[in-house]
Amino acid sequence: MSELAHTLGTFESALRETRSNVLRMASLAEQNLENAIKGLLGRNSELCNEAIAEDDEVNALEMQIDADCLEILMRFNPVATDLREVIAGMKVANNLERISDEAQSIARRAKKMNKHPEVAAVQLIEPLYDSALVLFRDSIKAYAEGDVELALSLKDRDHSLDKAQGEVIRELTDLMDQDDARVKTFLHMVFIVRSIERVGDHAVNIGEDGIFRESALDIRHLTPKQAAKQIQKGIS
Repeated sequence: MSELAHTLGTFESALRETRSNVLRMASLAEQNLENAIKGLLGRNSELCNEAIAEDDEVNALEMQIDADCLEILMRFNPVATDLREVIAGMKVANNLERISDEAQSIARRAKKMNKHPEVAAVQLIEPLYDSALVLFRDSIKAYAEGDVELALSLKDRDHSLDKAQGEVIRELTDLMDQDDARVKTFLHMVFIVRSIERVGDHAVNIGEDGIFRESALDIRHLTPKQAAKQIQKGIS
């Protein structure tokens, strides 16, 4: 094997390992989020503890991915698609770390809520979580498969999640006015709802990073319609 072929093989292996670590990190972040919400809805503080403890592994993976990507940049000087692959990997890892942080925050608040009598309004959270989880899963699918159309769909869907979040917060605010004894519990729920909404925001960011990797387009500050036009222009 020539030295050039050996170098290329090493580079490709490094890229594969980085992508593998990003997807592993996504799986861990998703599990942390699921444990936090199940701990909340099922009043299971042990699941909450798992979500809190496993956040350390997500943080460690982000640091590993950053270190590996920096080494790839310094050793191989990638260009074009390969360079975008490295940059997108680092940015996706950052958003995954933030999602795991939100899971940890939810878990900590759920543990506090579990010490008090259950409130029926906690069920308002489940539909929001279901929507955010699908957004998150689709963002990872779009990133892993290079599915630009799926990634582009995330923005409109996140707007729907934002609207639903606002409606739930208004309901919780009304409940606070009606039940002074449970104000702290309802406040925890408001913050949990906001954490879920931020999961949707991070999912959109992951989708945008996937589009950047595939098409070299930065659509972060474009509307979905503007982004679609830019992508179509780039394809044609």
